Amino acid sequence: MDVRATASSWSTVPRLAGRHAVLEPLDRSHVDGLRAAVEGSGLDRLWYTSVPAPEGVAGYVEAALEAQAAGRVLPFAVRDPAGAVVGCTRYYGLDPEVPRLLVGYTWYTPRVQRTGVNTECKLMLLHHAFEAMGCACVGFETSWFNHASRAAIAQLGAKQDGVLRHHKRHADGTLRDTVVFSILDSEWPAVRNHLQARLDAHP
Repeated sequence: MDVRATASSWSTVPRLAGRHAVLEPLDRSHVDGLRAAVEGSGLDRLWYTSVPAPEGVAGYVEAALEAQAAGRVLPFAVRDPAGAVVGCTRYYGLDPEVPRLLVGYTWYTPRVQRTGVNTECKLMLLHHAFEAMGCACVGFETSWFNHASRAAIAQLGAKQDGVLRHHKRHADGTLRDTVVFSILDSEWPAVRNHLQARLDAHP
């Protein structure tokens, strides 16, 4: 792939639309929707995640936008087919020289979990990363204690690379062992077929 043709994709958040979900550039207009998505969900009480409490959503969005302005992340809001904001995700760890990036900071309101939303979001994000941004590798990281996330990443078709001990800190300040997964460009066609089959199984 001609890197010159994809250089702008490393600084621009695309809008990606599917049947189950729409990914759009995160901005301040999503604050109320994200606050409603997390309200009463209990997601913010999971100490090993970085999901904001309702009162912290505005600051969470501001921090993401500041990181985007610094060239560190490309953040998305997630909408369901009816247009409701149901969560968010982002590209981070951007390294166009490899080229490589990470997908993470992903969370969804409970009512869309175990639907086609996450599968389609991951399919769209991976498709854009490999086919528009020319990535050689897409990585995923999660806490050792986030067993649901570890299982979900493995089910995408990503392979576990290893565990980084005391790699960073959880939101509560405790040291985090990070489980690292990745998908290589050579593995992408099989992963794409696998995710499309999973998506086709959803009503």
